[in-house]
Amino acid sequence: MKYDVNIDLEGYKEEYSFGKVARQSNGAAWLKCGDTVLLATVVIDDTQIVDDDFLPLTVQYIEKSYAAGKIPGGFFKRESKPNDFETLTSRIVDRSLRPLFPKGYGYPTQITVMVFSADKEVDLQRLALNAASAALYVSDIDINTSVSAIRAAKINGELVLNPTMSQLASSSLDLYLSGTKEDLLMIEMRSMGTEEFESAVPLDPLMDPMLSAPLITKHTSNALNEDELVLILEKTQKLLFQNNVKYEASFNEFKKVVKPIKCRESRVSEEMVAYVRENFLQEIKNGINQMAKTERSTALREIREKIIAIKTDWDVLELKEAIEAVKKEQVRSQILDSRIRADGRGLSQIRPISISTNVLPKAHSSCLFTRGETQALVVLTMGGAKDAQMYENLTDDGSQNEYFMVHYNFPGFSVGEASPITGTKRRELGHGNLAKRALEPIINLDGQTVRIVSEILESNGSSSMATVCGGYMALKAADLPTSDVIAGIAMGLVSDGGRYAILSDIMGLEDHDGDMDFKVAGSKDGITAMQMDIKLGGISLDILKEALYQAKAGRNHIIDIMLEAQREIEFNDGVLPSTDFFHIDPSFIGDIIGQAGKTIREIIEKFGVSIDIDKKEGKVKVTGKSKSGVKAAREHIEGIANAPKVPKIDYKVGDRYTGIVKKIVDFGAFIELPDGTDGLIHISKLSDQRVDKVSDILKEGDKIDVEIIEFKGNKISLSRA
Repeated sequence: MKYDVNIDLEGYKEEYSFGKVARQSNGAAWLKCGDTVLLATVVIDDTQIVDDDFLPLTVQYIEKSYAAGKIPGGFFKRESKPNDFETLTSRIVDRSLRPLFPKGYGYPTQITVMVFSADKEVDLQRLALNAASAALYVSDIDINTSVSAIRAAKINGELVLNPTMSQLASSSLDLYLSGTKEDLLMIEMRSMGTEEFESAVPLDPLMDPMLSAPLITKHTSNALNEDELVLILEKTQKLLFQNNVKYEASFNEFKKVVKPIKCRESRVSEEMVAYVRENFLQEIKNGINQMAKTERSTALREIREKIIAIKTDWDVLELKEAIEAVKKEQVRSQILDSRIRADGRGLSQIRPISISTNVLPKAHSSCLFTRGETQALVVLTMGGAKDAQMYENLTDDGSQNEYFMVHYNFPGFSVGEASPITGTKRRELGHGNLAKRALEPIINLDGQTVRIVSEILESNGSSSMATVCGGYMALKAADLPTSDVIAGIAMGLVSDGGRYAILSDIMGLEDHDGDMDFKVAGSKDGITAMQMDIKLGGISLDILKEALYQAKAGRNHIIDIMLEAQREIEFNDGVLPSTDFFHIDPSFIGDIIGQAGKTIREIIEKFGVSIDIDKKEGKVKVTGKSKSGVKAAREHIEGIANAPKVPKIDYKVGDRYTGIVKKIVDFGAFIELPDGTDGLIHISKLSDQRVDKVSDILKEGDKIDVEIIEFKGNKISLSRA
């Protein structure tokens, strides 16, 4: 393949070819980067125009197994339904390119990105967007703006832009940005590890403008603090803008002649809008200020019925759109002029929250999280390592296991729709993935598998963030350890170009009529996951920074409520599995396992537990369906481990020997005596002076003179001779 354009970018090169393949599409781009090859195509159906007020755009990202030299696994040797990575990548491309299309564009449009060759070090999500944008830019659709992506990582404290996939695996940050040469359009971010950072107290200077000499404190957190995130965005956005200038300059000569496309005319009748505004504005104000979503809908429907009774020749659908237009005007003007929202809240006010834990007696744990008219029933189930979800990405050498899963379900009844429950939709997969990214940094499963399922029972704004909050509470209701408290909040924006208002905890009305949907999840220290979509063409970093701090204040408010609810948790002890970790002397593992595994099988059957033993380190993990069974199994194992072998030498109190330090523990050291028998020297018997740590005095393998001071059964207690 001869390449028409080679573009040098930050740390790598992209090679594009146009007009050589897929020539019957409206636009196509063949992209090579490293050993990765993708084809992106754009096709429009200009024989019809969709009459409804939405953009009929479909994006499909498709990976071919042959791209990595593989044959599909399973019974059918053909690619079938898209995997999670393909679906999530399709969503990223869709959300980034959708803002480019002009208002009223109604032609069904299909963008397809296919991976023909896959280099395991190349970022396929970033290239997928770049290739799709290139195909759209050179197509005969009248779109003259390039969109591209940049991924930022943080490795050993250093910012790395467009990392390789190996570098990303060792990063504490995964930040994906897309935008044009002028505007930032979308952000996806997740924290991937622990970071130590310094911050001023308070973190938000807007909260205390008189603070002249802030106290600097050190934090260790799984989250990224807001100040550092803004600095990273500033650097990344600058390069993003520069890249799009390069793309447009390189692609201009390959643009096709633009075909005439007629955009759908607005069906909003100015006559109807004027009539509604003049005669029913106050009723619309009263209607949108109803507290409940259903009440607002009923009020607007009654207004429509009143008008139709007067204007009998008016079209009902046109009138509905006119009322909708006036309603949107009023929602936005009330926020910008009066700083009051449709439900009477201030701009930063959070809706009432109620939390009930373990409402399902037979589930391992559960939480019913309600915020305003958004309600999530979040249910947690624990399992062993064998319960993990197996998966294999295109460039993986073999299958991998997913030990932490978050599944999000959005049935129609949650928004009052009479629709059947079908398969998982892209939106459900995306929201579950966002909640997973928010919670994953704070848990250490240590061999367990945890599945969280969020059933959305009501939805009026940000059910994904309710899933984050309910997910954290379900973790605590299952008595699982976490390193921090995580909550989520959805932020909105209303702007008329000159003025703007940032909204905390947006409801559905504000999402629909506003200019931004900005979801932020994290702890009081910072952010673990974030997702932002801009509807007005872009956002300045100053506004974004203000939104981040306002989100932090709202998140802290929610966390305080969650901490109160956490104190009231009552565990489902009858069904909640229990896990215990402890250490034993590795020399006794053979006794615990027994001949041909007889002893350990008896323990498992007697106490109803599963047992994992690290033979080298002496680590023991006991898991069972009841705490009492796990406790009894531990006591039984420790009883075997604490019953040393019968000595070959007839030891007596007062005898002195030279032994070898076999194992150091917190409370002392096990000493191997001449015949291989072990004795314990307690930390208090190591020296005449206080010893804080045994390892300060002894090391494994050291020789030590000891005296036998006591027998307890077959246990030998020693002191230093």
